[in-house]
Amino acid sequence: MGDTGKAGELLQQIPASKGGLPPVHLWNPPFCGDIDMRIARDGSWFYLGTPIGRPAMVRLFSTILRRDGDDYFLVTPVEKVGIRVDDAPFVAVEMDVEGEGEARQLRFRTSVGDEVLAGAEHPLRFELDPQTEEPSPYVHVRANLEALIHRNLFYRLVELAVPREIAGQIWLGVWSGGEFFPIAPQPE
Repeated sequence: MGDTGKAGELLQQIPASKGGLPPVHLWNPPFCGDIDMRIARDGSWFYLGTPIGRPAMVRLFSTILRRDGDDYFLVTPVEKVGIRVDDAPFVAVEMDVEGEGEARQLRFRTSVGDEVLAGAEHPLRFELDPQTEEPSPYVHVRANLEALIHRNLFYRLVELAVPREIAGQIWLGVWSGGEFFPIAPQPE
């Protein structure tokens, strides 16, 4: 993708950053409509139906992503445009495991380079698809944005699962950052 069109204009509006993420939560520019940008379930970004092949460009766009309600936007100080997100905007592709039991620490890295330690500030969540009964695991990344945990990492989480009683029922789940995250009820 060349730096042409609406996407190129957005990139030019991002203020130079001295480390850290732009304060998109503080920006309230006018809504300027939707653009043809989509984030697929596997974390691939598309513009005008074409994959955005430059990781640095995807990373830059990811820093100005904001979710308001169920809608996703790219936000600069000048304008706000809507984009489509198939599931979660990020995918957790790496997981480091340190410690044991309640002292365990699970650190995730996303495909766009964000790193989070699962815990109270970055909780894990497990959804069960009602049609397929397949679980979809997520980790909170920042400000109302989540990462879908890659299937290979989910299998590792299941291997780390331990039982714990919650409201009279035994659940299998994982510990991280001093928090217990239930995955599913323990089979009888």
